[in-house]
Amino acid sequence: MAEAESVIGTPDTPDDSGEQTAAAEAPAGPGASGEGEQQTPERRAGRGRRVAVLFAVAAFAYALDLISKTLVVKKLEHHAPVQVIGDWLELHAIRNPGAAFGFGAAFTVIFTVIAAAVIVVIIRLARKLYSIPWAIALGLLLGGALGNLTDRIFRAPGVFEGEVVDFIAPKGFAVFNLADSAIVCGGILIVLLSFRGLDPDGTVHKD
Repeated sequence: MAEAESVIGTPDTPDDSGEQTAAAEAPAGPGASGEGEQQTPERRAGRGRRVAVLFAVAAFAYALDLISKTLVVKKLEHHAPVQVIGDWLELHAIRNPGAAFGFGAAFTVIFTVIAAAVIVVIIRLARKLYSIPWAIALGLLLGGALGNLTDRIFRAPGVFEGEVVDFIAPKGFAVFNLADSAIVCGGILIVLLSFRGLDPDGTVHKD
C-alpha cells in the first residue's frame, strides 16, 4: 500500500513550475480549482468594473480636453499669449495640423487614421481587461485619442484634415494640449506596468 500511495501521490506533488503557474492564474478569479463555470460570473463582474473604470477615465479626459479647447478658442485664439508662470509657462493658442507636439504636419490624414485605429484596438482590448491600472492607462489613451480625433474630424480645414487646438506652451518646448498630456501619461503608465510584468488580463509574469 505504501508503494501504491507513493506512486499515486507523486504526480500531485507541486513543483516550482506548478506554483508559478498557479500564481499566474490566481488573479483570474477566486479559487484555483480551474472549474471555469463557477468563476465565470465573478470574472465577468470583475471585468465589468474595470471596463467601467476605463470608460470613466476616458470620458473624464475627453470632456476636460473638449472644455479646455472650447475656452481656448473662445478666449485666447487671436490674442496675445497669457503668462501663467512668468515666461516659463504660457497659454498660447495655435492650430496644429500634425501629431502631438507639432510633429508631422504633412501627414494629418495619416495621423487621423492612426488615432481611429488606436481607439478600435483599445475597445477590443477591453474585452480581456481585468486590471485596474491597465484600465486607467487605456482610459487615458482613449480619452486623449478621442479628443484629438474630434478636432481632426470637425475643425477646419476639413473632415479628417482638421487642425488640433494646442495651447500649453512651456518655455523651450512644443505647444500641446490636455489630450496630448493624457496620451503621454497613459503611455508612461503602460511602460511601467509592462516593466512590472502586469498584463491587461490581471496576470503577472516574470521574464
